[in-house]
Amino acid sequence: MSKEIKKSSNNKVEEKEMSFLDHLEELRWHIVRSLVAVVIAAIGIFSFKTFVFREIIFAPKHETFATYRFFCFISERTCFKPPTFDIITRELGEQFFTHLKVSLWLAIIACFPYVFYEFWKFIKPGLHDHEQRAAGSVVLVCTLLFYLGVLFGYYVICPFAITFLAGYQVGVDAITSPALASYTSYLTMFTMPTGFLFELPVVVYFLSKIGLVTAENMRKYRKHAFIVILILAAVITPPDVFTQFLIGVPIFMLYELSILISARVNKKKLEKSK
Repeated sequence: MSKEIKKSSNNKVEEKEMSFLDHLEELRWHIVRSLVAVVIAAIGIFSFKTFVFREIIFAPKHETFATYRFFCFISERTCFKPPTFDIITRELGEQFFTHLKVSLWLAIIACFPYVFYEFWKFIKPGLHDHEQRAAGSVVLVCTLLFYLGVLFGYYVICPFAITFLAGYQVGVDAITSPALASYTSYLTMFTMPTGFLFELPVVVYFLSKIGLVTAENMRKYRKHAFIVILILAAVITPPDVFTQFLIGVPIFMLYELSILISARVNKKKLEKSK
């Protein structure tokens, strides 16, 4: 349980157990501060409408996007470009509400370090001193992994997925003209979940600390995990072997890294128990 630290008149530190209502009150203020930060960021992002949609949202649908230029630079065999397609709106107010939604998602991504920091401040007092020291850089690590996952989804998954989905045809009478809301929803689906998926090593670290996960079990079910990763890659990407390879390999590497992390945590626990 978290502890509230107060200084007495003789400068001694007194620790006082917090009640359940005190915890709720503290949690409420952490949530409020996080929401305020997200709202302020969303307002700022909303103000740069032209830049956000031209340079971020619509960038993967143009052949000048960094990913297309990179693969074309490697060789002609790996070169690919997105098909030309128009984005339309079918409902009144779709552009406005999509603009609001995009601003909110980008604000959450931008404020992730602060939001996670507020979450960490809430749970940190409940940890022992050695646990706090061991997880002292958790905010930095989680932030880096989250942004790495988001960038991976944006620069790798999005270009391949857009090229396949926009170029797929069932007949000459069908024309690909996705709605603005549909396009941005797919873009969000290819980036946000990947960011949280890259938090796997941190999740395994804490599960190993409390004994729910061991390196032996992860090694035992490595083949099962590999199949699950392949299925996951097939679900979130087009049915293309090369694309699934690009998605599956980094995730499997994260799984292997998680095994090493779990083994190290379990080793330290055994050393302390002796």
